[in-house]
Amino acid sequence: MPDVIVIGAGVVGAACAYYATRAGLDVTVLDRGPVAGGTTGAGEGNILVSDKEPGPELDLALLSNRLWRDLSTVADFEFEAKGGLVVAETREVRDTLQDLAIKQGVEHQVVPGAGLHAYEPHLAPGLAGGVFYPQDSQVQPMLAAARLLAAARERYGHSALRVRTGVEVKGVSTAGGRVTGVRTGEGEILAPAVINAAGTWGGEVAAMAGVDLPILPRRGFILVTEPLREPLIRHKVYTAAYVTNVASDSAGLETSGVVEATPSGTVLIGASRERVGFDRTTSLPVLSRLAAQAVALFPALSAVRAIRSYCGFRPYCPDHLPVIGADPRVPGLYHACGHEGAGIGLAPVTGLLLSRLLAGEQPDLDLHPFRPDRFAFARETR
Repeated sequence: MPDVIVIGAGVVGAACAYYATRAGLDVTVLDRGPVAGGTTGAGEGNILVSDKEPGPELDLALLSNRLWRDLSTVADFEFEAKGGLVVAETREVRDTLQDLAIKQGVEHQVVPGAGLHAYEPHLAPGLAGGVFYPQDSQVQPMLAAARLLAAARERYGHSALRVRTGVEVKGVSTAGGRVTGVRTGEGEILAPAVINAAGTWGGEVAAMAGVDLPILPRRGFILVTEPLREPLIRHKVYTAAYVTNVASDSAGLETSGVVEATPSGTVLIGASRERVGFDRTTSLPVLSRLAAQAVALFPALSAVRAIRSYCGFRPYCPDHLPVIGADPRVPGLYHACGHEGAGIGLAPVTGLLLSRLLAGEQPDLDLHPFRPDRFAFARETR
């Protein structure tokens, strides 16, 4: 019998499995699809501190950034510490970006308009300036999830970690008010602890245990260009509107220019956000808007062909904070979901913090802001 069952084999679930196995626990990972077959497989791989407001999520991001750098030395996946450049079209927006960087208190360099081309030679002229964040990084998310699981097996014993794909969890078993395992189409698997790392479907898994988590899908599209022979973009580059959209509560369509290259030579173009349920219908108007915003940032992209697009669903919580920790309503149930667009960046810190709880140790950060019952508490105190 495993010590813990992880529901979800995306990058968050993989990180939970890695750190729990490292802590000496016996772990079984279950996923109804393949490894990284959900939101992880539709992400850009962003590891960002630049888009976080000062507060608990930024604290998570800073610790997770360090953990990603450590993991890149023990697991073989694409990791690029390339930095992020946030640009402003006007002086007013530039001043707002600079004020945010100062409040964040993280490493950054203010870049005047005349200095932008030293960072990005192909950037459009006329921009008012920006802020460069050297800690911003990128991973190949699907490879990272797979290699974290492989590293856990190789480093901490093959028998301590089992990954079972194509296995759908049908229910969470309880007895005496606490978790005893999960029910699948293949039968019941007993365990004293279950981690809900089901991403956008985290609310459905929580409901199986009789608790409520208000996690909703927030769709986003990404355009992918043909591979370029010569590097065109050095960093992750995005406009200030991206920061605003991340914090927005709007259910309607919002887009902002986000452009970055990959080691294979392709360019990834985003970002869009809208709450349309799980509708995967390709939206040509959204893709056209993303392409236009990318060309506005990098005019040379007008001569580059887009070869494909894809979409994914960010697990959105109403307060824009993830759900991390033990659920006091059902002992033995732990949550690692609701990260919205920051799941890849925050995966290691999520896994580390939960492994501390499972091992009976003190977490490295205060988990109170991320507690699973905070939404029910907010409703009761209105």
